Amino acid sequence: MKVLLTGANGYIGIRLLYELLKQDHEVICAVRSAHRLSVPQEIKDQIKIIEIDFLNIKLNQELPQDIDAAYYLIHSMSSSTESFDTMESESAMNFIQLINRTNCKQIIYLSGIVNEDKLSKHLLSRKRVEDLLYTATAAVTVLRAGIIVGSGSSSFEIVRDLCEKLPVMITPKWVNTKTHPIAIRNVMSFLTGVLGREDCYNHSYDIGGKDVLTYKDMMLRYAKRRKIKLYIFTVPVMTPKLSSYWLYFVTSTSYKLAQNLVDSMAIEVVAQPNDLQEKLGIELYSYEEALDMAFAKIEQNQVASSWKDSMVSGRFKRNLNKYKQVPSYGCLKDAQEHKTDNPTAALERIWSIGGENGYYYATFLWKIRGYVDKLFGGVGLRRGRTNANTIYAGDSLDFWRVLVADKDEKRLLLFAEMRVPGEAWLEFEIDENNVVHQTATFRPRGIWGRLYWYSMLPFHYFIFSGMIRHIATGK
Repeated sequence: MKVLLTGANGYIGIRLLYELLKQDHEVICAVRSAHRLSVPQEIKDQIKIIEIDFLNIKLNQELPQDIDAAYYLIHSMSSSTESFDTMESESAMNFIQLINRTNCKQIIYLSGIVNEDKLSKHLLSRKRVEDLLYTATAAVTVLRAGIIVGSGSSSFEIVRDLCEKLPVMITPKWVNTKTHPIAIRNVMSFLTGVLGREDCYNHSYDIGGKDVLTYKDMMLRYAKRRKIKLYIFTVPVMTPKLSSYWLYFVTSTSYKLAQNLVDSMAIEVVAQPNDLQEKLGIELYSYEEALDMAFAKIEQNQVASSWKDSMVSGRFKRNLNKYKQVPSYGCLKDAQEHKTDNPTAALERIWSIGGENGYYYATFLWKIRGYVDKLFGGVGLRRGRTNANTIYAGDSLDFWRVLVADKDEKRLLLFAEMRVPGEAWLEFEIDENNVVHQTATFRPRGIWGRLYWYSMLPFHYFIFSGMIRHIATGK
């Protein structure tokens, strides 16, 4: 089948892309920026990529006419604006406008479980998008999921952070809310299983795993699986705002995502029974099995996608193509170079920078900078990196965004998503003479930008010289 995949840069989208290709479907990925699709080049060679922003479609914008089905995986819950629900509705309406001009027979939408009378703003928005999609000329299949458990999922990473960092927790009362976690592998089976099935047309299905648990149960079972001692005490006095700050400072989530998660965590999300599992012949996994599969992928360095690589995890929500050309006019630079006797090893160190590997020299200062950034509402170092030594353009890397990752050209270009009074780039390159070049570029914003740069100069001299020396020599 010829399938349109929207939201292909997202956590679900990237994994679904791999599954669709495994099943020999012809896939067209609709993304805002083609260079941001974080998959290997051999995968890009198998698909067609079209650039489209469903919040700002062009007058002559068209989708391929001959598509058979379309996955709608677009959402704006982590948006910095309060009107994310309006954005989601506008995006859905623009999608419908374009999809109605094609021969598409089926739209598949991954929504949230919306069975309670009182819903959060996030879940109300998902329900609104469902209703809008049903107005399209194509048949619609809606899959409603709650907590998705998998390596790199926001839910998994939040539980992981809480349990690994806090052996004793004073928690808000929403930890006693019931939820219905489902393994990412089961989600993929449902998403691909309903594709092209006419008996699933114009139906909505709740999907959940084997277990209905409270958030407290999830954390305690996680701790037991990981052999961690964990003590949880619940108090009724923690406000939603305090809860959001609590999640933001302790976990890898952004503050805006934390706000929307806390808002939704007061609502029970338990799947209603249906015959879809039986119809598709899917074997559901337990919560513990989902955890085991997630850690197996992490330990094997095979995490296919992470929510932290999504653009919504950083400061800049739009196309970053304009930052790929590092400017020179009006910029301040720290340029260093060092000869290497082993360019292959030096390149591997460049490709492994950040995350748990650190920055090779004075990493504690980078950590302090991350804490300060997070204190002022930035991303800090919370995102880390998805894999230890594999990286693609578009990935997040601590408080950087990867703009260029070309191993053939031996060049890595990072753009800062930390809070700074200006714009910052960090570039690594190894030339044909086996000289490692490391360049920090800063385009200041006014007098405060210049003051910031000059105040950091002593640290730059100390950090950057040590970093390039270690990258070039391993010492």
